[in-house]
Amino acid sequence: MESASPAECHLVEDALAASFLDELPARLIGDKAYDSDGLDRKLAEDYGIEMIAPNRRNRSKTQDGRPLRRYRKRWKVERLFAWMHNFRRLVNRWEYHIENYLGMAQLACLHMMLRYL
Repeated sequence: MESASPAECHLVEDALAASFLDELPARLIGDKAYDSDGLDRKLAEDYGIEMIAPNRRNRSKTQDGRPLRRYRKRWKVERLFAWMHNFRRLVNRWEYHIENYLGMAQLACLHMMLRYL
């Protein structure tokens, strides 16, 4: 967990380090905030991850549209976050300890998985 003020592209490495997956994904999908040459290069060199993000409007060097077909599936993740806003305890963040908040988030995901899948 981090405050809302830092740019999301600076938090990618911390999120990958805190991941509990056995192996990292081959591709990472993000919104326009993640479109930067430095982040693309760092993820490719250090982690072997391809960053897929739509181009910012002022971008001079653009990527071709083929990887963006995977970006179209991002709505499923956005829908999950929208469903999580139905849990008042997560929206207001009443928990003082991060472990309690993480447990409530996992419980909410489990509830949604049992309900919708």
